Amino acid sequence: MGVMLQTFYWDCPIEDGKPHRWWNYINREIPALAKAGFTSLWLPPVHKAANIFGPSMGYDPYDYYDLGEYDQKGGTPTWFGTRRELDTLIASAHQHGLSVIADMVLNHNSGADAQEVNPITGQSRWTLFNPKSGRFPRNWECFHPSMYESWDEMTFGDMPDLSHRNPYVYGELLKLARWLIEEVGFDGFRYDFVKGFAAATVTAIQEYRYMKNGVYRKPYGVAEYWDNTHNTLSWVNEANQANHNPVDVFDFPLRELLKGLCDTYGFSLKHLVNGDSVLHNQTHSAVTFVENHDLRDEGRPIVNDKLLAYSYILTHQGYPCIFWKDYFNYNLALRDTPNGIDALIAAHNLHAGGAASTLHLSDDLYIMQRTGHDAQRGLIYVLNNRGDDWQGDWVTTHWTNASFYPVAWWGKHDRSRPADQSTAADGRGQFFAPARGYTVYALK
Repeated sequence: MGVMLQTFYWDCPIEDGKPHRWWNYINREIPALAKAGFTSLWLPPVHKAANIFGPSMGYDPYDYYDLGEYDQKGGTPTWFGTRRELDTLIASAHQHGLSVIADMVLNHNSGADAQEVNPITGQSRWTLFNPKSGRFPRNWECFHPSMYESWDEMTFGDMPDLSHRNPYVYGELLKLARWLIEEVGFDGFRYDFVKGFAAATVTAIQEYRYMKNGVYRKPYGVAEYWDNTHNTLSWVNEANQANHNPVDVFDFPLRELLKGLCDTYGFSLKHLVNGDSVLHNQTHSAVTFVENHDLRDEGRPIVNDKLLAYSYILTHQGYPCIFWKDYFNYNLALRDTPNGIDALIAAHNLHAGGAASTLHLSDDLYIMQRTGHDAQRGLIYVLNNRGDDWQGDWVTTHWTNASFYPVAWWGKHDRSRPADQSTAADGRGQFFAPARGYTVYALK
């Protein structure tokens, strides 16, 4: 599947000192990101936001067709830049072999131009939208409650929720998706807050037969369904029941297990490997991640030894997503070393093929193998949760009379290179990782 990069974090333009220049910042990094092995870029919402309390991250959409071209809601550019700068970013990404994913905020709107009385409730709400782009104007009939449906799945704050069963709204959302793929140049979608609307909307956008340069295109899709594994899989299976272009889903349950690994003293690796997650139950639907923009409140971020979590998602199955702030601001990329995210991405892209199988599992030691697929010959991954010493064990591997060398490793207290290892005629060999660390071995 490659490796995705979430190219933003909350309030990134102001924190990094690049208001209205974020597209240029990402664009500057694209050659190095492509060289590191990233294959897709997930951008923040690109449309003009309401910006009611100052510049926003775009999760309060006002004009879906204003990508930084119209002087409204505080200025012409979005907080990230202008339409021309966005176009340059997308073109550069494509030139370097990277796909680009748009963040679709379809549940709610904000920043209406006037209030209207909803005749169903008799209440006045901000629901009249006359965007300067002139596209997708909205009135009270476009929002809950409407003549088309009385049930609203979930609300998002005080913002009015779009009524997707209104044929006009439904059609406009499909037009928007088509425009983003066929004209703007996106390659797929991240669907925000899908708990708030019916899965049928995502199915329709995924299923639509997009045409670009005379060729049909299938967009990639991943949904944000923040819940337990059972409910998450119920949603994704409903969305994919009659869908020839299935949507993936972010694995929030696995992320909580990874937080336990990094931040909980005495955490058992048995919980991580056998715990309930999308990856464990339905591997082909899982987009795995360690951190994202929503996990910023006190108690939510991972604060210790985060590379342990990245080593897990970049050696296992699923579609791994890397967080910009971890990669750049916290310098976990550790470029040109075997000790950071870049080395793990290389290991993922070059070696992490085939099914994963457990060779050893105890409370503080986990050894796993990927047996290889096509050009990826496989790997052996060792995770050591013991805090005071190197640890390893004898295991029976898929390979006989084979030699292995470490391609990525990290230890909380020891970054020295693990020794090469080999297997005997019966496939048995010893594999090690430093204290509170990991090693990824590949075939010589």
